[in-house]
Amino acid sequence: MNYTHLRKLATEHGVYEHCDGQTPAVEHGYCVDDVARALIVAQRDDSVPPEIDAIADTCMDFLSKAQHSDGSLINRQTVRGVWSGESSFGDHWGRALWAWGTVVGRSNNLDRLEHAVGAFHISSAGRSPFLRSMTHAALGAAEYLRRFPNNTAALDLLADTRDLILVRKARSIPWPETRLTYANATIPQALITAGIHLGDPDTVSHGLDMLSWLTGLQTNGDHLSPIGNCGWALGDSLPSFDQQPLEIAHLVDAYITAYDATGDSAWLQQARLGGLWFYGMNDTGVWMHDPRSGGGYDGLTKDDHNGNCGAESTLAYLSTVGQVTAHQDALRAL
Repeated sequence: MNYTHLRKLATEHGVYEHCDGQTPAVEHGYCVDDVARALIVAQRDDSVPPEIDAIADTCMDFLSKAQHSDGSLINRQTVRGVWSGESSFGDHWGRALWAWGTVVGRSNNLDRLEHAVGAFHISSAGRSPFLRSMTHAALGAAEYLRRFPNNTAALDLLADTRDLILVRKARSIPWPETRLTYANATIPQALITAGIHLGDPDTVSHGLDMLSWLTGLQTNGDHLSPIGNCGWALGDSLPSFDQQPLEIAHLVDAYITAYDATGDSAWLQQARLGGLWFYGMNDTGVWMHDPRSGGGYDGLTKDDHNGNCGAESTLAYLSTVGQVTAHQDALRAL
Protein backbone atom coordinates (compact mmCIF):
# COMPACT_ATOMS: atom_id res chain seq x y z
CA MET A 1 0.00 0.00 0.00
CA ASN A 2 1.76 3.11 -1.27
CA TYR A 3 0.08 6.09 0.38
CA THR A 4 2.51 8.75 -0.84
CA HIS A 5 0.05 10.51 -3.15
CA LEU A 6 -2.84 10.22 -0.72
CA ARG A 7 -0.70 11.99 1.88
CA LYS A 8 -0.16 14.79 -0.64
CA LEU A 9 -3.91 15.08 -1.21
CA ALA A 10 -4.75 15.22 2.49
CA THR A 11 -4.77 18.35 4.63
CA GLU A 12 -5.90 19.07 8.16
CA HIS A 13 -9.35 19.80 6.71
CA GLY A 14 -10.00 16.99 4.20
CA VAL A 15 -8.80 15.36 0.98
CA TYR A 16 -8.45 17.45 -2.17
CA GLU A 17 -10.81 16.22 -4.87
CA HIS A 18 -8.88 16.97 -8.09
CA CYS A 19 -5.31 17.11 -9.37
CA ASP A 20 -3.45 18.61 -12.29
CA GLY A 21 -1.10 15.73 -12.91
CA GLN A 22 -0.10 14.91 -9.35
CA THR A 23 -0.39 18.46 -8.07
CA PRO A 24 -3.54 19.00 -5.99
CA ALA A 25 -5.97 21.42 -7.67
CA VAL A 26 -6.73 23.23 -4.44
CA GLU A 27 -9.22 25.58 -6.07
CA HIS A 28 -11.71 22.70 -6.34
CA GLY A 29 -11.65 22.06 -2.61
CA TYR A 30 -13.06 18.97 -0.91
CA CYS A 31 -16.13 16.75 -1.18
CA VAL A 32 -17.85 14.18 1.03
CA ASP A 33 -17.62 11.55 -1.75
CA ASP A 34 -13.81 11.40 -1.69
CA VAL A 35 -13.44 11.97 2.04
CA ALA A 36 -15.73 8.98 2.63
CA ARG A 37 -13.70 6.87 0.19
CA ALA A 38 -10.50 7.81 1.99
CA LEU A 39 -11.97 6.82 5.34
CA ILE A 40 -13.02 3.43 3.97
CA VAL A 41 -9.57 2.73 2.53
CA ALA A 42 -7.82 3.76 5.74
CA GLN A 43 -10.17 1.79 7.96
CA ARG A 44 -9.83 -1.41 5.93
CA ASP A 45 -6.04 -1.50 6.31
CA ASP A 46 -5.12 -3.52 9.41
CA SER A 47 -1.54 -2.23 9.29
CA VAL A 48 -2.28 1.36 8.32
CA PRO A 49 0.63 3.73 9.08
CA PRO A 50 0.04 6.40 11.76
CA GLU A 51 -0.14 9.29 9.29
CA ILE A 52 -2.94 7.57 7.34
CA ASP A 53 -4.75 6.72 10.56
CA ALA A 54 -4.60 10.44 11.34
CA ILE A 55 -6.21 11.14 7.95
CA ALA A 56 -9.08 8.88 9.06
CA ASP A 57 -9.71 11.19 12.02
CA THR A 58 -9.68 14.20 9.69
CA CYS A 59 -12.23 12.43 7.49
CA MET A 60 -14.44 11.67 10.46
CA ASP A 61 -14.42 15.33 11.45
CA PHE A 62 -15.20 16.44 7.88
CA LEU A 63 -18.17 14.08 7.57
CA SER A 64 -19.50 15.20 10.95
CA LYS A 65 -19.51 18.81 9.83
CA ALA A 66 -21.24 17.88 6.56
CA GLN A 67 -24.09 16.07 8.33
CA HIS A 68 -27.38 17.82 9.11
CA SER A 69 -29.81 16.91 11.87
CA ASP A 70 -32.25 15.27 9.41
CA GLY A 71 -29.50 12.88 8.28
CA SER A 72 -28.82 14.58 4.95
CA LEU A 73 -25.34 15.84 4.04
CA ILE A 74 -23.93 18.76 2.13
CA ASN A 75 -21.28 17.52 -0.29
CA ARG A 76 -18.76 20.26 -1.04
CA GLN A 77 -16.47 22.54 0.91
CA THR A 78 -14.16 25.16 -0.54
CA VAL A 79 -10.51 25.33 0.40
CA ARG A 80 -11.49 28.27 2.64
CA GLY A 81 -13.83 26.03 4.59
CA VAL A 82 -17.11 27.34 3.14
CA TRP A 83 -19.77 24.70 2.47
CA SER A 84 -21.57 25.03 -0.88
CA GLY A 85 -24.72 23.50 -2.35
CA GLU A 86 -27.81 22.01 -0.79
CA SER A 87 -27.88 19.31 1.85
CA SER A 88 -29.40 16.15 0.35
CA PHE A 89 -29.65 12.37 0.30
CA GLY A 90 -27.57 11.94 -2.86
CA ASP A 91 -24.67 9.63 -3.55
CA HIS A 92 -22.49 11.42 -1.00
CA TRP A 93 -25.05 10.54 1.70
CA GLY A 94 -24.77 6.88 0.76
CA ARG A 95 -20.98 6.99 0.68
CA ALA A 96 -20.86 8.66 4.10
CA LEU A 97 -23.00 5.85 5.49
CA TRP A 98 -20.68 3.34 3.87
CA ALA A 99 -17.73 5.02 5.56
CA TRP A 100 -19.38 5.25 8.98
CA GLY A 101 -20.51 1.64 8.72
CA THR A 102 -16.95 0.58 7.88
CA VAL A 103 -15.65 2.35 10.96
CA VAL A 104 -18.26 0.64 13.12
CA GLY A 105 -17.55 -2.76 11.62
CA ARG A 106 -13.75 -2.59 11.65
CA SER A 107 -12.33 0.08 13.97
CA ASN A 108 -10.71 -0.58 17.35
CA ASN A 109 -10.53 3.15 18.06
CA LEU A 110 -13.30 3.58 20.64
CA ASP A 111 -13.73 7.34 20.17
CA ARG A 112 -13.99 6.94 16.41
CA LEU A 113 -16.33 3.98 16.84
CA GLU A 114 -18.68 5.89 19.16
CA HIS A 115 -18.73 8.85 16.79
CA ALA A 116 -19.51 6.63 13.79
CA VAL A 117 -22.33 4.81 15.58
CA GLY A 118 -24.05 8.11 16.33
CA ALA A 119 -23.59 9.50 12.83
CA PHE A 120 -24.79 6.29 11.20
CA HIS A 121 -27.88 6.24 13.42
CA ILE A 122 -28.86 9.76 12.33
CA SER A 123 -28.36 9.33 8.57
CA SER A 124 -29.56 5.73 8.26
CA ALA A 125 -33.07 6.92 9.12
CA GLY A 126 -33.17 8.77 5.79
CA ARG A 127 -33.90 7.32 2.37
CA SER A 128 -32.90 8.37 -1.12
CA PRO A 129 -34.92 8.00 -4.33
CA PHE A 130 -31.67 7.29 -6.18
CA LEU A 131 -30.66 3.68 -6.65
CA ARG A 132 -26.91 4.09 -6.25
CA SER A 133 -27.27 6.33 -3.24
CA MET A 134 -29.17 3.47 -1.62
CA THR A 135 -26.71 0.76 -2.70
CA HIS A 136 -23.79 2.70 -1.20
CA ALA A 137 -25.77 3.15 2.01
CA ALA A 138 -26.61 -0.56 2.03
CA LEU A 139 -22.94 -1.48 1.86
CA GLY A 140 -22.42 0.69 4.93
CA ALA A 141 -25.28 -1.13 6.66
CA ALA A 142 -23.61 -4.46 5.90
CA GLU A 143 -20.36 -3.21 7.42
CA TYR A 144 -22.23 -1.98 10.51
CA LEU A 145 -23.74 -5.45 10.95
CA ARG A 146 -20.27 -6.98 11.23
CA ARG A 147 -20.20 -5.68 14.81
CA PHE A 148 -23.90 -5.35 15.59
CA PRO A 149 -25.59 -8.17 13.62
CA ASN A 150 -29.10 -7.46 14.91
CA ASN A 151 -29.19 -3.71 14.41
CA THR A 152 -32.67 -2.84 13.17
CA ALA A 153 -31.73 0.37 11.37
CA ALA A 154 -29.06 -1.38 9.30
CA LEU A 155 -31.32 -4.35 8.51
CA ASP A 156 -34.17 -2.05 7.45
CA LEU A 157 -31.82 -0.13 5.16
CA LEU A 158 -30.72 -3.38 3.52
CA ALA A 159 -34.31 -4.53 3.10
CA ASP A 160 -35.40 -1.24 1.53
CA THR A 161 -32.45 -1.29 -0.86
CA ARG A 162 -33.20 -4.87 -1.87
CA ASP A 163 -36.81 -3.96 -2.59
CA LEU A 164 -35.80 -0.88 -4.58
CA ILE A 165 -33.52 -2.98 -6.80
CA LEU A 166 -35.95 -5.80 -7.38
CA VAL A 167 -38.95 -3.62 -8.16
CA ARG A 168 -36.99 -1.87 -10.94
CA LYS A 169 -35.94 -5.00 -12.83
CA ALA A 170 -35.83 -4.28 -16.58
CA ARG A 171 -37.35 -6.66 -19.10
CA SER A 172 -34.71 -6.52 -21.83
CA ILE A 173 -31.66 -7.25 -19.65
CA PRO A 174 -31.21 -8.81 -16.19
CA TRP A 175 -30.70 -5.40 -14.61
CA PRO A 176 -32.87 -2.84 -12.78
CA GLU A 177 -32.19 -0.19 -15.45
CA THR A 178 -32.33 -0.02 -19.21
CA ARG A 179 -28.97 1.80 -19.23
CA LEU A 180 -25.95 1.02 -17.06
CA THR A 181 -24.11 4.10 -15.86
CA TYR A 182 -21.64 4.18 -12.96
CA ALA A 183 -20.84 2.21 -9.79
CA ASN A 184 -22.70 -0.65 -11.42
CA ALA A 185 -21.23 -3.44 -9.31
CA THR A 186 -22.64 -1.91 -6.11
CA ILE A 187 -26.09 -3.10 -7.23
CA PRO A 188 -25.44 -6.87 -7.24
CA GLN A 189 -23.14 -6.47 -4.24
CA ALA A 190 -25.95 -4.84 -2.27
CA LEU A 191 -28.29 -7.67 -3.23
CA ILE A 192 -25.82 -10.36 -2.17
CA THR A 193 -25.10 -8.79 1.18
CA ALA A 194 -28.78 -7.98 1.79
CA GLY A 195 -29.70 -11.59 1.11
CA ILE A 196 -27.05 -12.82 3.53
CA HIS A 197 -28.06 -10.58 6.43
CA LEU A 198 -31.80 -10.91 5.83
CA GLY A 199 -31.64 -14.70 5.54
CA ASP A 200 -32.96 -14.56 1.97
CA PRO A 201 -31.09 -17.07 -0.24
CA ASP A 202 -33.14 -16.15 -3.31
CA THR A 203 -31.85 -12.58 -3.08
CA VAL A 204 -28.28 -13.86 -2.74
CA SER A 205 -28.74 -15.99 -5.87
CA HIS A 206 -30.27 -13.07 -7.72
CA GLY A 207 -27.28 -10.88 -6.83
CA LEU A 208 -24.78 -13.54 -7.88
CA ASP A 209 -26.57 -14.03 -11.21
CA MET A 210 -26.59 -10.29 -11.80
CA LEU A 211 -22.88 -10.04 -10.98
CA SER A 212 -22.11 -12.88 -13.38
CA TRP A 213 -24.01 -11.11 -16.14
CA LEU A 214 -22.23 -7.82 -15.40
CA THR A 215 -18.88 -9.61 -15.47
CA GLY A 216 -19.61 -11.11 -18.87
CA LEU A 217 -20.58 -7.71 -20.19
CA GLN A 218 -17.39 -6.14 -18.82
CA THR A 219 -14.90 -8.81 -19.90
CA ASN A 220 -12.83 -8.57 -23.08
CA GLY A 221 -10.79 -11.69 -23.70
CA ASP A 222 -8.56 -12.31 -20.69
CA HIS A 223 -9.12 -8.99 -18.93
CA LEU A 224 -11.77 -6.76 -17.43
CA SER A 225 -13.18 -3.96 -19.58
CA PRO A 226 -15.50 -1.74 -17.55
CA ILE A 227 -18.23 0.27 -19.23
CA GLY A 228 -16.98 3.74 -20.15
CA ASN A 229 -18.19 7.00 -18.68
CA CYS A 230 -20.97 7.37 -21.28
CA GLY A 231 -22.72 4.25 -19.98
CA TRP A 232 -24.14 1.31 -21.90
CA ALA A 233 -27.53 0.19 -23.18
CA LEU A 234 -28.55 -2.81 -25.24
CA GLY A 235 -27.20 -2.32 -28.76
CA ASP A 236 -24.23 -0.12 -27.78
CA SER A 237 -20.78 -1.30 -28.83
CA LEU A 238 -18.04 -2.37 -26.43
CA PRO A 239 -15.36 -1.74 -25.30
CA SER A 240 -16.15 1.86 -24.52
CA PHE A 241 -14.10 4.75 -23.12
CA ASP A 242 -13.11 6.57 -20.99
CA GLN A 243 -13.00 3.78 -18.43
CA GLN A 244 -13.03 4.86 -14.79
CA PRO A 245 -10.84 3.17 -12.15
CA LEU A 246 -13.69 3.43 -9.67
CA GLU A 247 -15.65 0.87 -11.72
CA ILE A 248 -12.85 -1.64 -11.20
CA ALA A 249 -12.73 -0.94 -7.46
CA HIS A 250 -16.47 -1.55 -7.19
CA LEU A 251 -16.17 -4.77 -9.19
CA VAL A 252 -13.43 -6.02 -6.88
CA ASP A 253 -15.52 -5.20 -3.80
CA ALA A 254 -18.44 -7.12 -5.31
CA TYR A 255 -16.21 -10.09 -6.17
CA ILE A 256 -14.88 -10.25 -2.61
CA THR A 257 -18.44 -10.16 -1.29
CA ALA A 258 -19.42 -12.96 -3.68
CA TYR A 259 -16.39 -15.01 -2.62
CA ASP A 260 -17.19 -14.53 1.07
CA ALA A 261 -20.79 -15.57 0.41
CA THR A 262 -20.02 -18.69 -1.61
CA GLY A 263 -16.41 -19.73 -1.02
CA ASP A 264 -16.12 -20.07 -4.80
CA SER A 265 -12.53 -19.25 -5.77
CA ALA A 266 -13.64 -18.13 -9.25
CA TRP A 267 -14.80 -14.88 -7.67
CA LEU A 268 -11.39 -14.42 -6.08
CA GLN A 269 -9.77 -14.92 -9.47
CA GLN A 270 -11.99 -12.16 -10.82
CA ALA A 271 -10.85 -9.86 -8.01
CA ARG A 272 -7.25 -10.59 -9.04
CA LEU A 273 -8.08 -9.51 -12.60
CA GLY A 274 -9.30 -6.24 -11.10
CA GLY A 275 -5.91 -5.71 -9.52
CA LEU A 276 -4.11 -6.56 -12.75
CA TRP A 277 -6.21 -3.98 -14.63
CA PHE A 278 -4.16 -1.29 -12.89
CA TYR A 279 -0.95 -3.02 -14.05
CA GLY A 280 -1.71 -2.91 -17.77
CA MET A 281 -4.03 -5.91 -18.16
CA ASN A 282 -6.70 -3.74 -19.75
CA ASP A 283 -7.98 -2.69 -23.19
CA THR A 284 -5.13 -0.25 -23.83
CA GLY A 285 -2.29 -2.14 -22.18
CA VAL A 286 -1.07 0.77 -20.03
CA TRP A 287 -0.53 1.02 -16.30
CA MET A 288 -3.29 2.86 -14.49
CA HIS A 289 -1.23 4.00 -11.51
CA ASP A 290 2.09 5.59 -10.76
CA PRO A 291 4.15 3.00 -8.83
CA ARG A 292 6.36 5.70 -7.34
CA SER A 293 3.57 7.62 -5.63
CA GLY A 294 0.59 5.28 -5.50
CA GLY A 295 -1.46 7.79 -7.47
CA GLY A 296 -4.25 6.37 -9.63
CA TYR A 297 -4.76 7.78 -13.12
CA ASP A 298 -8.14 9.36 -13.74
CA GLY A 299 -9.28 7.42 -16.79
CA LEU A 300 -8.30 4.81 -19.37
CA THR A 301 -8.66 6.20 -22.87
CA LYS A 302 -8.61 4.32 -26.16
CA ASP A 303 -4.94 5.16 -26.69
CA ASP A 304 -3.48 5.94 -23.25
CA HIS A 305 -4.51 7.16 -19.81
CA ASN A 306 -5.51 10.50 -18.35
CA GLY A 307 -2.41 11.54 -16.40
CA ASN A 308 -4.28 13.39 -13.65
CA CYS A 309 -4.31 11.57 -10.31
CA GLY A 310 -7.40 12.79 -8.50
CA ALA A 311 -8.67 11.47 -5.19
CA GLU A 312 -11.36 9.21 -6.66
CA SER A 313 -8.96 7.31 -8.92
CA THR A 314 -6.15 7.18 -6.38
CA LEU A 315 -8.51 5.76 -3.77
CA ALA A 316 -9.93 3.31 -6.32
CA TYR A 317 -6.41 2.00 -6.92
CA LEU A 318 -5.63 1.80 -3.19
CA SER A 319 -8.96 0.13 -2.46
CA THR A 320 -8.36 -2.51 -5.11
CA VAL A 321 -4.81 -3.23 -3.97
CA GLY A 322 -5.97 -3.43 -0.36
CA GLN A 323 -8.78 -5.86 -1.13
CA VAL A 324 -6.61 -8.15 -3.24
CA THR A 325 -3.72 -8.03 -0.77
CA ALA A 326 -6.04 -8.95 2.10
CA HIS A 327 -6.80 -12.19 0.25
CA GLN A 328 -3.29 -12.93 -0.98
CA ASP A 329 -2.97 -16.17 1.03
CA ALA A 330 -6.13 -17.56 -0.53
CA LEU A 331 -4.98 -16.42 -3.97
CA ARG A 332 -1.62 -18.16 -3.57
CA ALA A 333 -3.44 -21.38 -2.75
CA LEU A 334 -5.38 -21.36 -6.04
